[in-house]
Amino acid sequence: MTQTHSLIQGRPAQGLITIDTPVGHRLIGVKKKAAIQLMGSRLWGRFNPNHWDPVYAAQTGLKAPIQTGEMSSAYIAEMCVNHFGAHVFRNARIVCKYVASTLANEVITTHGVVSEKTPKGKGYRFKVEVWADNEAGDKKTVGWIEVDVGV
Repeated sequence: MTQTHSLIQGRPAQGLITIDTPVGHRLIGVKKKAAIQLMGSRLWGRFNPNHWDPVYAAQTGLKAPIQTGEMSSAYIAEMCVNHFGAHVFRNARIVCKYVASTLANEVITTHGVVSEKTPKGKGYRFKVEVWADNEAGDKKTVGWIEVDVGV
C-alpha cells in the first residue's frame, strides 16, 4: 500500500524535521532584502517615519530608515515553517530579541541550529537556536523556538 503525504508549496505539510533529526542539524535559512517599500507599508511600520522616510531617519541620527523588528521575526518564522511545517502552529513557542537595527537595503539571512531534542510522548520537543544577520555577519535578531514533532 502506498502512503500519501500532503504537500504545501512542494514541501511535506508536517515539515522536513523528523523524529530522527539530530542535535546539531542546521536549518537552511531564508534571505531577504530590507526593502524600503515594505518597511513603509501599514502592515510593517507606516506609523513611524523612522521606518520609511530617509530624511526623517537622518534627522533622528540614523544612517537610513530601520526595519521593524517584526520583519526579521517573520523571516525567522518563515524558515521555521519551511522546516517544521504545520508543527509550528501547534504548541510551539518562539522567543526573539532584536539586538541591532536592520537598515533599509540590507540583505538579511536567517539561521537555525537544533540545540536540544527532548523525548515527549511518541516524539520529541526540539529546541532550535535561531538568528538573523546581515551580509557582514552582524546579528540583528537572536532567539529560539521549541517545536513538538511526532508527539
